[in-house]
Amino acid sequence: MEGKKTGLYEQHLAMGAKMVPFAGFIMPVNYSGIIDEHLAVRKNVGVFDVSHMGEFEFRGADARKFLNWITTNNVAHLEPGGVQYSAMLYENGGVVDDLLIYSFDDHYMMVVNASNIEKDFKWIKDHLTGDVQLTDISYQTTLLAVQGPHAVDVLRKITNTPLDEISYYHFRAGKVAEIDALISRTGYTGEDGFELYFKREFSLHTWEALFEAGEEFGIKPAGLGARDSLRLEVCYNLYGNDMDQTTNPIEAGLGWIVKTKKAGGFIGKEQVLKARQITTRKLVGFILKQKGIARHGADVFVGGAKVGHVTSGGFSPILNMAIGLAYMDKPYHEIGTAIEIDSRGRRLQAQIVQTPFYKRG
Repeated sequence: MEGKKTGLYEQHLAMGAKMVPFAGFIMPVNYSGIIDEHLAVRKNVGVFDVSHMGEFEFRGADARKFLNWITTNNVAHLEPGGVQYSAMLYENGGVVDDLLIYSFDDHYMMVVNASNIEKDFKWIKDHLTGDVQLTDISYQTTLLAVQGPHAVDVLRKITNTPLDEISYYHFRAGKVAEIDALISRTGYTGEDGFELYFKREFSLHTWEALFEAGEEFGIKPAGLGARDSLRLEVCYNLYGNDMDQTTNPIEAGLGWIVKTKKAGGFIGKEQVLKARQITTRKLVGFILKQKGIARHGADVFVGGAKVGHVTSGGFSPILNMAIGLAYMDKPYHEIGTAIEIDSRGRRLQAQIVQTPFYKRG
């Protein structure tokens, strides 16, 4: 099996993980089973190795101005210690990638999807203007996501950083298991939790410290399978499935991160303004009314006419039913609409429902 390895590759093998190629890496898809890991995160606490994600640093006098122009959200409103969800767009309004921006006292960090690291870096580099120094720190950075109701209890045992003072979408620099780390109250599961950034050479040390601290809380390792089912329950978009270069942020339900009135504008602004006026489809959630799974790319029908396609689908362990997301042509996007989804020639009965499927608490 060929691919890049995170600093925890050998540890994943030792813990019995099933490893698969993903975004150029060899990553754990599951350990004890997707449903078991999913429920561990919802009820207790789970740890994900997401070191395959990309991290870029931006320094220089014009870093903020440049980031504000190349991303859709308003970086000017981001204070040091804050994290912002945003996106980069092509000139035609298609999505280059969705991302996070971290604001420090003297620089910024952008976190991008693993499958887009090289593409994103080239896109940014090709558009650099002003006094901006761009550095790719992805390989030297380990990223662990500690997620679930007991995430704060676990982390509190191995850090002196006052976690209660870190609000949602904020971060602090501190020490975790005696090593320097960035502690961010963010995640991709819909649960409370933290994402820890630190140097690659401390990967195993930090992983072992987390599992020792979390033993009393039923901590479990979790792989890409549970990461996908968890994010689907809370309707977090996945790049390459629910959005890509062929979709704009408005139809993808991401209009809230697109600030068309900010000073200086951004790449793709004019197309976004047009999309707000003439969008003909919308990303919606659905549940299946019978056994089966709606797969990515499956056609959706109403009254025999094709009116959409599935972007993400899977089984929800919390709801105990199959769920999914689909782009639906208007006016067939309304909640309550009965739809049929093609599954290898078989039509599955489904219904458009309110999203997200799951809310914490």
